[in-house]
Amino acid sequence: MIDPTDSSTSGAAAAAADAEDATVGVVTRAARADELDAVIARFEATWGAGTGPDRSLLRAAGYAGATVLVAVPATPGTDASGRDAPGTDASGRDAPPPASADASGPIVGAAFGFLGWAGGIHLHSHMNAVDPAHRGRGVGVALKLRQRAVCLAHGVDEIRWTYDPLIRRNARMNLVRLGAEVGAYLPDFYGELRDAINLDDRSDRFEVRWRLDSPRVRRALERRPQPAWHADGEGLALVADFEAVREGAPDIARELRERSRVAFAAASAGGLRPELDARGDYVFTADDPDLEAR
Repeated sequence: MIDPTDSSTSGAAAAAADAEDATVGVVTRAARADELDAVIARFEATWGAGTGPDRSLLRAAGYAGATVLVAVPATPGTDASGRDAPGTDASGRDAPPPASADASGPIVGAAFGFLGWAGGIHLHSHMNAVDPAHRGRGVGVALKLRQRAVCLAHGVDEIRWTYDPLIRRNARMNLVRLGAEVGAYLPDFYGELRDAINLDDRSDRFEVRWRLDSPRVRRALERRPQPAWHADGEGLALVADFEAVREGAPDIARELRERSRVAFAAASAGGLRPELDARGDYVFTADDPDLEAR
């Protein structure tokens, strides 16, 4: 646990989240009560009708302090208090005005997480959805960094979530861009889903641990090179777009899934952790997850 009175750690995390917001052109913040229907709509637009939490659950979770977050387009011209912002930065150079923390507008991304204590206190980040028109811009990363800032401000130093290990862009975001690490392989974790994304595929997942103030995470967030992981045995090559394969060639997708199940189970039994190599494929390694690039 992080000491919540340590303002240096939580302040740096908040500054990193603010900087990511500015880069992406959004404001990430807690959802207001009048936005919960739009949050649900964002989740259902991603996974299908009836697949997200209902309004009463989100209302109760947000009231209790769980992270129910939104990303809305930035509104330039005001600072976080809503006052007119100066047109120069601290050095006197021209600078774009910061966005208002009270910015309103269409919800282009939403995230929902709640506390858990299995294996130690952590936030379980359950859902993170971004409008397809805004994907690839960093909105998902901005939401994660806001979750990180909220957690560190409250003394929580770890976030966990699950992802489909065959979706390469998610693997890269989680393991490389954010610096999370795979903690467990969970075959058929959710059982049968049959939502708009998973279709009739198996719900195999990796659970990742994001140790929020670890050397690994600091390396990732500072965009320093990741190490060349030492591979133990064979790895697993990923296709560029597994979701497209699953939709257009389901037989091939099933074959890839079965091959991955064998590889992940063997790696897990051998005490090896999946990492991504420079090509974006999995290698299985026993290296220290906090290893620095040489």
